[in-house]
Amino acid sequence: MSSQRVIVVMGVAGTGKTTVGRLLAEALRLPYAEGDAFHPAANVAKMSAGVPLDDADRRPWLDAIAEWILGRSGQGGGVVAASCLKRAYRDRLRRTTPEAVFVHLTGERALIEERMAARRGHFMPTSLLDSQFAVLEPLQPDERGVAVDVSGTPEEITARALAALHAHRPKGSTQQ
Repeated sequence: MSSQRVIVVMGVAGTGKTTVGRLLAEALRLPYAEGDAFHPAANVAKMSAGVPLDDADRRPWLDAIAEWILGRSGQGGGVVAASCLKRAYRDRLRRTTPEAVFVHLTGERALIEERMAARRGHFMPTSLLDSQFAVLEPLQPDERGVAVDVSGTPEEITARALAALHAHRPKGSTQQ
């Protein structure tokens, strides 16, 4: 894998973006950024109240993530966890750096809801899961990225993600 690549761990709430993102960053010896930390306070308040974000709400969040990605490009790469549910959001980040690659964490709704219900101290309520699935646009064949199933332990999911990323190296790349 290219050491300059920025990896965006994406998916609906509860798929383990934070956990897998941190483990990927650790395995690849790259800096990690938590996408939730880029949300303006108004977004967090809205989600905490059980109100889904719209595209306008997401603009400043995506801009802040894009700025982080830009700062990591050419600086050794990095890993950021961010839902990026719509292709337009991913396209917005890709405009910052075409080298961004997406790891889409996927899974059965029942498993994801169970994991969401078990977590404590997170602002995103389980009631927003349906809205997340409703707007989700999975990666398309022309997008740089891989889909990884979230069944199993975080370590198993991370191992699958690493294997998929390794297999997904751009053509002509010799870097590991």
